[in-house]
Amino acid sequence: MEFAKGKLLAIGGAEDKGTNLETGEIQRNNLNFFELGILKRLVEETGGTHSRIEVITTASMIPIEVGENYLHAFGKIGCSHIGVMNIRNRADAGLNDYIQRISKCDAVMFSGGNQMRLTSTFGGTTLLDIIQHRYQNEAGFLVAGTSAGAMAMSNTMIYEGNASRAHLKGEVRITTGLGFMDDVIFDSHFEKRGRFGRLAQAIAANPSCIGVGLGEDAGMLITDGNRMEAIGSGLVMILDGHEIRFSNIADIPDGNPISLENLQVHFCEKGNGYLVKERKFIIDANESLDNKRIRATG
Repeated sequence: MEFAKGKLLAIGGAEDKGTNLETGEIQRNNLNFFELGILKRLVEETGGTHSRIEVITTASMIPIEVGENYLHAFGKIGCSHIGVMNIRNRADAGLNDYIQRISKCDAVMFSGGNQMRLTSTFGGTTLLDIIQHRYQNEAGFLVAGTSAGAMAMSNTMIYEGNASRAHLKGEVRITTGLGFMDDVIFDSHFEKRGRFGRLAQAIAANPSCIGVGLGEDAGMLITDGNRMEAIGSGLVMILDGHEIRFSNIADIPDGNPISLENLQVHFCEKGNGYLVKERKFIIDANESLDNKRIRATG
């Protein structure tokens, strides 16, 4: 995919702290939301608290509760221009009101839930075309997603895979995502739900891709369609299959264990980064960006 002027923010989800932004459950004694730090960064990247942000709750089975939780969370940051799009089907996605709002907002955020619900609802729609066009062509426009919303961001998307059986061929199901990035596969709730095996199998089947395993309260901010910066308090893991020397995945029947040699793995804490095209780990993502700016203006 060509150079993108906009930004992506993929978040691993955070269902057990503060407010569960996927189930709607609220811990009344702790309203410092687990993702609030990441949401603050989202607001900063869109220009501040006066930015207009649209939250799309399509992936969730409880969209009203999820939408209210995001309104509350962004409100604690000081935002007052937050909209919620309760799009439940493809007909809703074609409504002029939603299309007009998506055309004018500074950022759009896809909530958690079921990523297949996102792709089956938005694939091929005018609304998705507008979001993709704005992401490609408008500097500062940001597309964010948490949990299922993050997993759906790339062109290649995991939609099913039991963690306990993910080492067996055929147990990880892959389809086409929303298409904001090529050559990347996102997985969410990565540590807590033990999803290393399923992302490894996805990369074994698609070794041209980089796997990004997003832990809870962890995110990757992506600029230029290439430069990643880890944010939040959690861990992000990078799985790189470009240098795999041996793989049996093409030769074994479904249900058999896969075998891989030389799958490269990187651990990213807050501030670390990764360059997708160069397949390069960055110790200080902000320093890398500063050097880039110096070279561009020198």
